[in-house]
Amino acid sequence: MTETLLRGRLLSFRDVPQGADDTDSYLYIEDGGVLMRDGVIVASGDFGQIHAQAALSTAVVDHRPNLILPGFIDTHIHFPQAQVIASWGAKLLDWLNTYTFPMEAEFSDASHAKRIASLFYDELVKHGTTTAVAFCSVHPESVDAYFDEAEKRNMRMIGGKVMMDRNAPDGLLDTPQTGYDQSLSLIEKWHGQGRALYAISPRFAITSTPEQLEMSQALIEAYPDCYIQTHLSENRDEIDFTLSLYPEASDYLNVYERYGLLGPRSLFGHSIYLNERERAAMAETGSVAVFCPTSNLFLGSGLYDKATFDGAGVRTAIATDVGGGTNYSMLRTLDEGYKVLQLSNQALDPLMSFYWITLGNARALQLDDKIGTLDAGTEADIVVLNCRSSSAMALRAERVTTLREELFLLQTLGDDRSIVETYVSGTPQLGAALVTTGLAPRVAEPA
Repeated sequence: MTETLLRGRLLSFRDVPQGADDTDSYLYIEDGGVLMRDGVIVASGDFGQIHAQAALSTAVVDHRPNLILPGFIDTHIHFPQAQVIASWGAKLLDWLNTYTFPMEAEFSDASHAKRIASLFYDELVKHGTTTAVAFCSVHPESVDAYFDEAEKRNMRMIGGKVMMDRNAPDGLLDTPQTGYDQSLSLIEKWHGQGRALYAISPRFAITSTPEQLEMSQALIEAYPDCYIQTHLSENRDEIDFTLSLYPEASDYLNVYERYGLLGPRSLFGHSIYLNERERAAMAETGSVAVFCPTSNLFLGSGLYDKATFDGAGVRTAIATDVGGGTNYSMLRTLDEGYKVLQLSNQALDPLMSFYWITLGNARALQLDDKIGTLDAGTEADIVVLNCRSSSAMALRAERVTTLREELFLLQTLGDDRSIVETYVSGTPQLGAALVTTGLAPRVAEPA
């Protein structure tokens, strides 16, 4: 048995914050403790009370005065695009053809996929992300590398092989049958293995024929507890191209609707240009519209309309979308998301921001019984944040007097430097680096 007690200021959400004064929506404790045992949170609350429950041999890690939160959750990211990020000057379709597809072709090489997977996961934990939903490449080797690395780190990760049988280079094409067969084999190998979960992943309608979407539907019917991830209405040229390929569809979402791809475990990246019918269909089926602010800005795609989704009852999530997205950090993602919504006269409250990247995204994935809070019985995926991690932040922090102000400072100026420690299944991921820089938190045996 391995038991560790973290001490610091705790923040964990209970529900969607309804405003600045909605203190019932979250738990905040100035001197709190999180007791972790064998990768699970055993108890959390007032430090004195939690300390009294700990064994005499329990190590106490004192993170005061920093904030302790659930680990961040990223609901849309592309693992093979780690070396595509920061590629200059193209809109979506040209960007895919010029940069993304040539890079993804290299993932047929298992050794390359393994190397990138290790570095990709390093970036996630460095930025405080403990769970992500990722597109792998069309190659089964990339999926194996992705989940192999997750297994080594005991991370709760979701992912899947993209299925593409047209409008891509030959080295990136499968067929409806091989896409089905390879996905089936990967589901049976990885879905539910340890903390791994599988996402059936037809990339988007442009790169899948009707026959491939039929095969995707067959996989969903056979494995209804898998996720479905794809792209929807990211770019106007993409929409026009899609409707030219599916002239019988009434709109873009209807393409996926006709093949049974909508549902409460369906994640639709971007979802910028939806009409009223599409929003109603998403709400009725419980489908999730995923906000990807940094890539929407970087590729000039458009502005996500959160208020309209909220008004229609559509479930939402937020994500980095690396490599069209420009940063692995959910803090930087919140900053850009705030700006996108400002352009539409929509205010993203900092309480809502941190709800979204923890419990909110966990609910979008129907995993809030496992991740996204500091509740007893949930998995011990935790991030520790320092709002004074840069000189500019420290200067601004001198005038911070409330929790909301601190959270807004973190989301506006924070980045990987603000991540003091990331715990995955109760195990610290950054401790060695912190020791070498003299920043390791104090570890002591309880008195």
